[in-house]
Amino acid sequence: MGMSAEQEANSRSPRDGEWPEAEKAEKLARGAALKWASGVFYRPDKLEGLGHYRSREAQRNSSIQSRLKSTVQSHLEGVSAGLEQLRSAAGDVRSVRRDLCAVRWHLLGSAEGFQRLALLRAVVMEHAQLAAVVRALPQLSSVPELLAQSLRLLHGQQLLEAHAGLMALERLREDITSQLHGSSSLPSDQALAVVESFFAGLQELSDALAQQLWRIVGGGVRLVREDPALFVSAVRIIEREESMDDALLLGPHAHRFPTPGRPKAWRQRFYQVMQETIAAAHFKAAHVDVKGPGLRRHLATLQSDILVELRVVKDLMVQCCPPHYDILSICTRMYHQGLSDHLQDILSRDLDKQEIFLLLSWVLHVYQGPEMMGHPDLLPEVDVSTLGPLLSPEVVEQMERKYVGKVKASVTEWMRRTLEVEFKEWFREEEPEMDHLGFFQSALPVIVMQMLDENIRVASLVTDSLQQKVYAMAMDELEAFLISLREALGECGKEHQKDRSTPKHYISYLLALLNNNMALSSSISTLHPGSASRAKPAEIPSSLQTALDRAQKKACRLLLEELLLDLQPLYVQLPSRKWLSGAQLVNSMCEVLDKYMRDFSHVRNPVFTFLLAESEHLVMNHYVRALMEKKVVCRSAEERTQLSTRLLQDASQLRELFHNLGLAESEQTLEVIFALQELICLQDPALLSLEVLGFMTRYPDISDEHVSILLDLRGDVSKEVRNVVLEMMAQNPQSLPENYQPIFSNILVPAPELPFCLRKSKCA
Repeated sequence: MGMSAEQEANSRSPRDGEWPEAEKAEKLARGAALKWASGVFYRPDKLEGLGHYRSREAQRNSSIQSRLKSTVQSHLEGVSAGLEQLRSAAGDVRSVRRDLCAVRWHLLGSAEGFQRLALLRAVVMEHAQLAAVVRALPQLSSVPELLAQSLRLLHGQQLLEAHAGLMALERLREDITSQLHGSSSLPSDQALAVVESFFAGLQELSDALAQQLWRIVGGGVRLVREDPALFVSAVRIIEREESMDDALLLGPHAHRFPTPGRPKAWRQRFYQVMQETIAAAHFKAAHVDVKGPGLRRHLATLQSDILVELRVVKDLMVQCCPPHYDILSICTRMYHQGLSDHLQDILSRDLDKQEIFLLLSWVLHVYQGPEMMGHPDLLPEVDVSTLGPLLSPEVVEQMERKYVGKVKASVTEWMRRTLEVEFKEWFREEEPEMDHLGFFQSALPVIVMQMLDENIRVASLVTDSLQQKVYAMAMDELEAFLISLREALGECGKEHQKDRSTPKHYISYLLALLNNNMALSSSISTLHPGSASRAKPAEIPSSLQTALDRAQKKACRLLLEELLLDLQPLYVQLPSRKWLSGAQLVNSMCEVLDKYMRDFSHVRNPVFTFLLAESEHLVMNHYVRALMEKKVVCRSAEERTQLSTRLLQDASQLRELFHNLGLAESEQTLEVIFALQELICLQDPALLSLEVLGFMTRYPDISDEHVSILLDLRGDVSKEVRNVVLEMMAQNPQSLPENYQPIFSNILVPAPELPFCLRKSKCA
């Protein structure tokens, strides 16, 4: 065990040379030890404990070496045991190899013997099949009897017993087929064909039972009230078949070999038959009359029948079906989907507006309301809100647009006929009717507003969006009607120009039209949806207001043109010597105006005030226009005085007339005649420039041509004074103030007369 110092040095040298890291580690350890020792024994008094430290370190080294030796020893023992086990395993492998080689040689020698057993194998297989047939012979002999008995039970409505016989026959067929498959891995096709031919009547029995079941399921709603036992038997049979299908597809013998006629999926067929029955009973639109009253009757029938049948399903059929059938929800979905498809088919036809309205109202209000799917007898189990809308929002929007189009065509045609009747009324021999205040009127605004209001109110019974669409359509149609009315006024005016005796009561009907126009304007705001709840009337669309204003202006213009036609013969006579000599002309003018104003009093304010103001402006305009014709030139101061006096008297008389009729003097434009009178009566022509300047300040739209004519009218203005006045006007241009009512800009100045020219010569 021990080693000398020389042996240790000899053994360490190669290792040190072979492992330089060990030498490096030893040097580091020695350096660390020296560093520790120098730190501990750097004082002389610490050297006394050197022996103690030496003994402690020696003990620790001895303990470490002991642990190392025991660890190395245990590892060496484990390695020895492992080597021994490897030697034993190698021997076992060699033994097994020798045995396998022997078996291989034995099998190669017996191969010909196995081939001679093929005939025996075929005999054994045939024997197994014959044994299976022999075992099944007692049952096979009863198959025809079982088939006949099951058919008799089926015809006698004994469904459960008939199905029990069917199940017994199917189990027998399955057992035989299973034995055939169990006797060998692959039975012959001939054997399987024999089994199938023997049980051929089984499929006929199954089909007959299925037909009977589907007849019962198709009449389920009736049977659960009259004979629920028959319906329950059908459901039980369907569940038995569903269980066998599940066992075939999901059981431990699933997919072992195919079973004829499986899976039957009779539960799925149960739902399909119910859906087909519902569709055939209610939703076959081929024989449904959807025109006019027929659609209303059809929807009423659907409402009552579906409600009654869902009550039966909820109260009776639910008790006849297993809970997992969820029969009430399934039936509700079938009715909902079938009705949705049925309504889509009806909507695809060419429906009129009443039929579209009836369908939309029924779908959006009746169907989900308490009269049908929201009936207390169905709640809370039936909730059609979870099934989605009966018609999609896109279809509803499309039908609303179609409805609006139909209503628009009807309104357009109706308004056309109304306008034709109104146009004929204008040519009647009688005056239009009056209200209790003496204002002319006709039934036109009442008829128009009543028709539009009725369509808007009917649309509000469906949806707010439809009401808004119909309201917008009504505004457009009313605007088009007013445009046509204005055109009809123009035609009537042309007829009257050809013969003023036609229409006989031309003015009266124009006044009635103005009153009608105001009645329409005041009633339009009531057509707006929600107008009853508004604090103030709704605003009239700008385009419609424009049409109202243009119709009113057209009628007023025709009235003023009629007034002008009666005044025109009087204006032709002024200025003239006859006019200067007396007041007969202005008296005649006042008589004509008074007559027309009495007629105009049959129109309501503010149109009467407008006509009064426009009449006054017309009188002033044509009076001044007549003065501009230069038919009279004053030849002396006396004639200027006479002209001035005539102007003053005429203007005063006309002003008083219009004031008495209700037009305030501040609103009259006759003041311009007074201003012209002052310009005429001025004594000193040298002051004309100042007078004209003041005149320009009051009437900035007067031009130098107008002033020149007025200066010519005086007859005493020299060329120098004229030039001074015109130069002053050029130096003091005037701008029109805001809201200024034009006067002279509407009065055309006559073109100056050209000098006489010889032929083929040029005028200077």
